[in-house]
Amino acid sequence: MTDEPGLTEDGRHLVVDGRRWRASDPAIPQGLRSELVHELMAARRAVKAGGSDPEAVAAARRRVQDAKVALGERGAPWWEPATEAAVRSRAAAAARALLRHRPDGVTICPSEVARVVASPGWRDTMDLVRTVAAELAAAGQVVVRQRGRVVDPATARGPVRYGRGPGFVDL
Repeated sequence: MTDEPGLTEDGRHLVVDGRRWRASDPAIPQGLRSELVHELMAARRAVKAGGSDPEAVAAARRRVQDAKVALGERGAPWWEPATEAAVRSRAAAAARALLRHRPDGVTICPSEVARVVASPGWRDTMDLVRTVAAELAAAGQVVVRQRGRVVDPATARGPVRYGRGPGFVDL
């Protein structure tokens, strides 16, 4: 007989069959959490479907890693003060996981990434999220768009959106 999963008193871990697993960051807005959980489940199915193809399994495991980091289940603990490096890592993972979950051609808003990594004070991380997006754009992983056109993230002013870049499929 298995025990019902439950959270520890501090809410930081989920206990399943006596084993502790890090819980997702409870500050992530429900809609975004749902998207990330769906991406995590799809990635886990992809690991299983990869079977004996080591490249497919490796790509699927990278998807799992990104989703778990975005959810706060891996990487720096969400309950501790976040370092800039931790926020950068989580923002990059969140951007990739959200873009993977959405249909090809659909973009994400930088504020969605910021809400994943720093709710409720997400506005304070917008500059850092934009910097991370510029780094992902330089690597070809994302494209930064404004009014549907690709723009240089270093010079773009005003609202932008992120889409899959030409190097995105290699993730």
